[in-house]
Amino acid sequence: MIIGVGIDVVDIERFGQSLVRTPGLSERLFTPAEAKRQLASLAARFAAKEAVAKALGAPGNLHWHDAEVFSEPSGRPLLELRGTVRARADELGVRSVHLSLSHDAGIASAIVVLEG
Repeated sequence: MIIGVGIDVVDIERFGQSLVRTPGLSERLFTPAEAKRQLASLAARFAAKEAVAKALGAPGNLHWHDAEVFSEPSGRPLLELRGTVRARADELGVRSVHLSLSHDAGIASAIVVLEG
């Protein structure tokens, strides 16, 4: 059963400008492992965090580091939920998380599907 679906798109150039303009933003948004990525991948990971929040009903108490995007050796992206994000997912009965990321033509996007 589908519990939630979230999608988000990010203008990569504008996102990069925000990271430069706002000291500490990268550290607030990304785990140390995520922060090592190139700008397009960072924008896609930010889109994934926004998408999972939307799929969870956008409660205001979620922490950015509690949703971490990492990749399998094959390159397949996975979303690890913990802390505040995991608690909300558990509350809704989420058993599986599906994630798709893309970046092309200056736009990064992410889709998250939550299954129970």
